[in-house]
Amino acid sequence: MGNLGATELLIIAVVVVLLFGTKKMPDMARSLGRSMRILKAETSAERRSAEPVTPVVEQAAVPPETLARLQAQIDDLQRQLNARQARPEVSEQPR
Repeated sequence: MGNLGATELLIIAVVVVLLFGTKKMPDMARSLGRSMRILKAETSAERRSAEPVTPVVEQAAVPPETLARLQAQIDDLQRQLNARQARPEVSEQPR
């Protein structure tokens, strides 16, 4: 459809002149120009908003002693969990 030659464009122009007359042609051209400008502005705005924005994430410096304390808490919780899983439930104990 985008490969219109000079002959096709001339035929389209003649049909438009026959349908609308020469008096309405300037108004139609002006209206078409406005529509094209609006379409171009909207598509460029949409393209800008559709571009992925990479957020800048700053990594906070955590003191080593805080990391060690947190790791100790994680290890303690892991030991507690393992101890509970190793111990049979009350309903599972043999009579």
